[in-house]
Amino acid sequence: MSSTILRIGTRGSPLALAQAYDVKNRLLLAHGWTDEQVVVQTFTTTGDQVQDKPLTEIGGKGLFTKELEEALYRGDIDIAVHSMKDVATILPPNLVISCVLAREAVEDVLLGPYESIQALPLGSVVGTSSVRRAAQLRHLRPDIQIVGFRGNVQTRLKKLEEGIADATFLARAGLNRLGMNIGNTISSMEMLPAVAQGAVGIECHTDDDKSMAFLTPLHDETTSICVSAERAFLRKLDGSCRTPIAGNATFYEGEILLRGEAVTIDGSRKVSLSGRASASDAEMLGTELAEKLLGHMGPDFLKLP
Repeated sequence: MSSTILRIGTRGSPLALAQAYDVKNRLLLAHGWTDEQVVVQTFTTTGDQVQDKPLTEIGGKGLFTKELEEALYRGDIDIAVHSMKDVATILPPNLVISCVLAREAVEDVLLGPYESIQALPLGSVVGTSSVRRAAQLRHLRPDIQIVGFRGNVQTRLKKLEEGIADATFLARAGLNRLGMNIGNTISSMEMLPAVAQGAVGIECHTDDDKSMAFLTPLHDETTSICVSAERAFLRKLDGSCRTPIAGNATFYEGEILLRGEAVTIDGSRKVSLSGRASASDAEMLGTELAEKLLGHMGPDFLKLP
């Protein structure tokens, strides 16, 4: 008879595995389980399989979660661990993000021989697969050339070493989780991060009370509230991997401060707004800030060329 209590599903990249094993270790500590009682199973997602095309050409949100969610439906796993920035703002039926871990750093990191965006030489080549980062960079430095940079952290660093680009961006949270203290952190005031960047969420069935109870000790309510405001903002704007939208919420003395922005693909225009509300109105704040942002944008603002 198997001693397994909980089966964790994850992507197979080094970062995804680091996050999944962090969840496993937290569960072992919280419940006093032995190592063999929690197993980690890896899956290859569409986003992992297709490496020769930009994310904008193969779909939007869900590219890195679909196969994990299918495994949940089949009953092959009990929970799935995701980077919340990869999770669609509307979940498939009967699935829920039941637990959000305490958030890591939210900022982006500039990797390469230059200490800041301003220090990049005129006409530098920067590699990124993020339409948000590309649009923000074009807004800050219209002279910069952008080239596509797909792959996990290690793949992107290898491309940088090979001279495919002069610099690239990664999330500080991912580097921290991999124990890599490299690069120069870019202030969120200069480059507002992606919605839910730095947050890890755990998905399960809505009727799986047992798994949800196991996850309760791992849940960070402050992070969950902030992420819910950001995701409501993105949901109202119908944001995906195809649209340059950024948002970040912070919690202070019972209130949520949410900053959000949208940038045209070519970087020529940027609209930034902020709002404040009580923690209990986090999702409403995200929706209302998005509505205000829409009022400042023309109908074609977020359309791809």
